[in-house]
Amino acid sequence: MSTETVPPSSAEDLPATAPAATPGAAADARVETRAGYRAPVVDVAALTTFLDGKYAEVRGLVRRNLADYDSILEEAETLSRDDFRDRVRDVVVEMATTGQTGMGFPTEYGGGGDIGASVAAFETLAYGDLSVLVKVGVQFGLFGGAILQLGTQEHHDAYLADLITGKLMGCFAMTETGHGSNVQALGTVATYDVETQEFVLTTHGEAARKDYIGNAARHAEVAVVFAQLEVGGTSEGVHAFVVPIRAGGEPCAGVHIEDDGAKMGLNGVDNGRLSFDGVRIPRTALLNRFADVTPAGVYESAIENPNKRFFTMLGTLVQGRVCVGGAGINASKVALTIATKYALQRRQFEATSEDEEELLLDYGLHQRRLFPLLARTYALHCAQEVVAGQLHDVFSGFADDEHARRELESRAAGTKALGTWHATRTIQECREACGGAGYLAINRFTALKADTDVFTTFEGDNHVLLQLVAKGLLTDYSSEFEEMDQFGLVRFVAGMAVETVIEKTNVHKLVERFKDLLPGGDQWDQEAGLLDPDYQLAMLRFREEHMLAGVARRLKRGIDNKMNPGVVFSRVQDHVIAAARAHVERLVLEAFVEKVATLPDGDLKVALNLLCDLHALSTIEADRAWFMEHGRLTVQRSKSISREINSLCRKIRPLAEDLVDGFDVPVEMLRSPDLIRH
Repeated sequence: MSTETVPPSSAEDLPATAPAATPGAAADARVETRAGYRAPVVDVAALTTFLDGKYAEVRGLVRRNLADYDSILEEAETLSRDDFRDRVRDVVVEMATTGQTGMGFPTEYGGGGDIGASVAAFETLAYGDLSVLVKVGVQFGLFGGAILQLGTQEHHDAYLADLITGKLMGCFAMTETGHGSNVQALGTVATYDVETQEFVLTTHGEAARKDYIGNAARHAEVAVVFAQLEVGGTSEGVHAFVVPIRAGGEPCAGVHIEDDGAKMGLNGVDNGRLSFDGVRIPRTALLNRFADVTPAGVYESAIENPNKRFFTMLGTLVQGRVCVGGAGINASKVALTIATKYALQRRQFEATSEDEEELLLDYGLHQRRLFPLLARTYALHCAQEVVAGQLHDVFSGFADDEHARRELESRAAGTKALGTWHATRTIQECREACGGAGYLAINRFTALKADTDVFTTFEGDNHVLLQLVAKGLLTDYSSEFEEMDQFGLVRFVAGMAVETVIEKTNVHKLVERFKDLLPGGDQWDQEAGLLDPDYQLAMLRFREEHMLAGVARRLKRGIDNKMNPGVVFSRVQDHVIAAARAHVERLVLEAFVEKVATLPDGDLKVALNLLCDLHALSTIEADRAWFMEHGRLTVQRSKSISREINSLCRKIRPLAEDLVDGFDVPVEMLRSPDLIRH
């Protein structure tokens, strides 16, 4: 724990702007005094408890398992590719015996019956080797999740018990060489043969080949294959089928399997290509929760609209997206822990003393490099906790209505996008902050960088996911949400929703609404205290709603000018992404503010409020050009924000090690003997 009294060393340590007269209870602990500043004392155990939340016991189990299998970090560098793949499989199967990988499955099949616990376990697994993490995700999240969510009792009885234990290894065959995000256009076809009551699975051309499929190249015996269903000469859209692909270790008749070969990372996962040449599977192989084919060849579904049926099926698989976002955030925690501890040991140049070189973390630039990323990691952790809770509530039946499902899909998409982009940025910055030592494989950054790089396109390309977020905002998660492609979105917004959106987000009304929340009248954004959470949130809300109105106006203008909807959408796509990102960043800050507000008054709350302030002001600073362009930030106030960020970094400096220790990354997972003393 850290305790230190740091008197202001210059005018920059004083508040850049006086706090608002009544900033609200949440701001009380943030107010600085001119008499001096006492760094709060951080209780690391209490901080870990705060972060672990309701699933502390689950996270503890995973941490212990990671420590037990710490040798895999070295084996990733020393074993041959095939041997390492087999080792990863063995570790995954052994971990399954502890129960950590089956927590989301029904108890009657040996699972834990708790979706939230399964997400917590998966996130925590990201502290260790990420090939193990992804292998778990493929086996239990994608393959197992598809059978659980898309299948019915017959499929559950046939497969769940064995896949939960790892006795049956499987894969999730959706992506095709020529069809990534556009799943509706898949080229693999399953044609129903009424005479034999079988589906005939065929890959039509190289573009329809299933590609990048985890578990396919070496270990999977069964695949959940997504294909266009044809019945009686009619296409019924994409459906999922359980298809045996190996028997006795060899490909089944008509199944062609190739190895994708070496990748940028995750080489403990056997990604491969699958193609099918007239492969016959029984009628019961169709995962028929949402649609079925009778023995006589009649297609039946309670969901009449084919687009709605397709998106309903995909919506049940949202857990994978939630888990990948959480994994990215937790990988960032590993990088920040290593980089922070290194900066507390490594010295360079005699900056303030002739006798001793300066610690890296005492340099203002080093603080500026690491601490905003640390603050954003805490913020994203809180946002991830919200979306994981929504997932649990929806899939456990506590909040299972259409609006809740659509909102979950949107929030999961946005949190995953920001969380995985953050991982890429954070791991790179931390690697650079560790200099040449950070480039050595033993210090973990090699694997962290390589293994997380795919997260930005895993479970959906991040830009495509943000388009999903924007669609939800523009349609207010209406009943039409799941039925629209991007052209339908343009028509819907221009024809029905645009007036509502523009009226709701009218700039004049935004200003009126926000000035009622904060002191300062029309100058609410100039006179409110920088450390007032109401001001920070108001700035992000204003940006979000202003951007959303701009998107709606541009869409309407294009349609009014008789432009092709596809051309309209393409021209405003950058605005669509910006509005969606602004929305998610507002949600992230809200989650952080609300989570910290649950703490009792005391040093831990003070410390976390410092991080919350740093995150909020860093977010505003990063987009200061937009706020200036739209009259919400003066040059002087922009400079004040930068000074306040520097001041916050100095206040966080004495707390830095405790704040990363709060993540409770197992010491065995930190490794890095060249960087840190354990």
